[in-house]
Amino acid sequence: MLTEGLNNLVAMSHKYGADPAFVLAGGGNTSFKTDDELYVKGSGSSLATIKAEQFVKMNRAALDAMLEKKYSDDEATREAEVLEDMMDARCKGEYAKRPSVETPLHNLFTQKYVLHVHPAMVNGITCSKQGKAIVKELFPEAVWVPSSRPGYILAAYCKKAIDKYKKANGKCPDVLFLENHGIFYAADTLEGIDAIVSDVMAKIEAKIVRKPDFSEVEFDKKLAAQIAPAIRMLYSDEMTTVTFTANKEILNFAKDTKSFAPLAKSYSPDHIVYCKAYPLFVKQGKTVEDTYKAIEKGIADSKAKYGYAPKIVFVQNLGMFSIGTTKKNADTTAEVFTDMMKIAVYAESFGGYKALSTELIDFITNWEVESYRSKVSMAGAATKRLAEKIAIVTGSAQGFGKGIADAMVAEGAYVVIADMNYEGAKACADELCAKYGAGKAIPLAANVADEESVENLVNDTVITYGGLDIFVANAGIAIAGNVEEMQKKTFELVTSVNYTGYFLCTKYASRPMKIQNKFAPNYMMDIITVNSKSGLAGSNKNFAYAGSKFGGIGLTQSFALELVDYNIKVNAVCPGNYLDGPLWSDPVKGLFVQYLKAGKVPGAKTVEDVRKSYESKTPIHRGCLPIDVARAIFYIVEQDYETGQAVPVTGGQEMLN
Repeated sequence: MLTEGLNNLVAMSHKYGADPAFVLAGGGNTSFKTDDELYVKGSGSSLATIKAEQFVKMNRAALDAMLEKKYSDDEATREAEVLEDMMDARCKGEYAKRPSVETPLHNLFTQKYVLHVHPAMVNGITCSKQGKAIVKELFPEAVWVPSSRPGYILAAYCKKAIDKYKKANGKCPDVLFLENHGIFYAADTLEGIDAIVSDVMAKIEAKIVRKPDFSEVEFDKKLAAQIAPAIRMLYSDEMTTVTFTANKEILNFAKDTKSFAPLAKSYSPDHIVYCKAYPLFVKQGKTVEDTYKAIEKGIADSKAKYGYAPKIVFVQNLGMFSIGTTKKNADTTAEVFTDMMKIAVYAESFGGYKALSTELIDFITNWEVESYRSKVSMAGAATKRLAEKIAIVTGSAQGFGKGIADAMVAEGAYVVIADMNYEGAKACADELCAKYGAGKAIPLAANVADEESVENLVNDTVITYGGLDIFVANAGIAIAGNVEEMQKKTFELVTSVNYTGYFLCTKYASRPMKIQNKFAPNYMMDIITVNSKSGLAGSNKNFAYAGSKFGGIGLTQSFALELVDYNIKVNAVCPGNYLDGPLWSDPVKGLFVQYLKAGKVPGAKTVEDVRKSYESKTPIHRGCLPIDVARAIFYIVEQDYETGQAVPVTGGQEMLN
């Protein structure tokens, strides 16, 4: 019986926890009870993925006693006492787990299964001016509990309301609405839960006059890419990422201060936990500099007034910027605030929105329980060498680029996989996300020899992550041949990718970096070109490639002199031969084949002869590997002193003088 009950509890949790219409950011909670014990979701766990062992077994008698006990009148003391008793109510062997704050409330229901969620459509009623009257009309058998301080106080109010209902009806209610919070469903079977949920949602939906419209819209991508790095650096002490979102509904709220008013103050505890209580609306200035000043002032004013910076920044007629300590955090902030927008729209059907009172906002903001939940859900990344750095690696669908990208993500960076081969880039990004976590890499199509393509690459990166810290110009092309036979168009192709492409990448990568420098003058950034040993010494019958790489070192030295004023270091890494990579080993157009045909290796009769010749050129008799290059990149990023350097990674084939 117990096993069946827990299995059903897990199934119910997964069903509703995986549905964004009911649960966001791992919120909500569920429970199953026997006569003596209550199994409730542990704080910090996700309903969508929770396992049976993650539920906390609680002593029901001890929970009952809590609601009969007289606690201190002092607020801080009372909350500490309640938390201590809640922890003491855990059964033996459960002491490493922390039960949901709504645990005593779950225990009030006599039904075996309880589901507590915060659907936006439901909260369109609970966060509306006519909420109580609408619930009475639609659900006469349900209980309505007015807004109150969460935790013990809320449980006490719910007990009073449920006891009153029991006395009048001879049974426990199946549905309980919490003003500015959410809804509780209770039944003895999973089928019963599903039936009640379906009935409630259908009746509410039938009353909805307007649904939110999050369809795509055109927006000023260049302006968004200018503002995101500024916001990011204003939070730079938190190693921040910033996500930009624009859609029809966002722009409806972003027209002016009046249009934004429904979003100016939080509706529920979840909005406070994930988004802070007071988002920022900024009027767009005549110039981007004016907008910068308005954002900076708005953030400073928020800190002075509320004690913290906002996690949501709306810029008039542009869109929404969401701030988090990590990409995941920023995305969660955006997701939860989008939920708030949904509620605001749904509330239009029920007399308009009703935000939390300032008193409740202050209590929830400082409440230990929600502070704990916030810490668990919004925890920052581990301290790795490139933790929270935002990087672009061009030509990273395969070869050196792919290996470099993998090593960078492993060390904590977010990496854009930029390549002409979008399908290859997507496959690489998917592989890295599966390996290191969602959002750690994204694919973008890019042709480094095309100016518009490079500009879009940088802007899309900045809009996705909030800025740019490292640009690795790795994309390159090598076509061998003797000087007499090589065609002009072939020479120009190699030059356009290896030389002109590097110029274009530096031109556009430096733009968001300069903005970051404006708002965080001590912040260091890097532009790194993956050059070649052929940039250090000429290459027989490979002059187009070598010439472009020699030129690339000249660009590196020149860019370094210009961009140092913005704390942008510009360096080159000069790898030896990646003999196992596609550039060399491709059986049709790889360099082994090209060099054999060009007669570059005297006496070579086969591709293997060419390979052995090149392996013999290094003292350690092997080719260069992506990790060798990545480690050189890590060195460049970690040091603050060197710029304009060409760092050899050649295994001794080419050495510094």
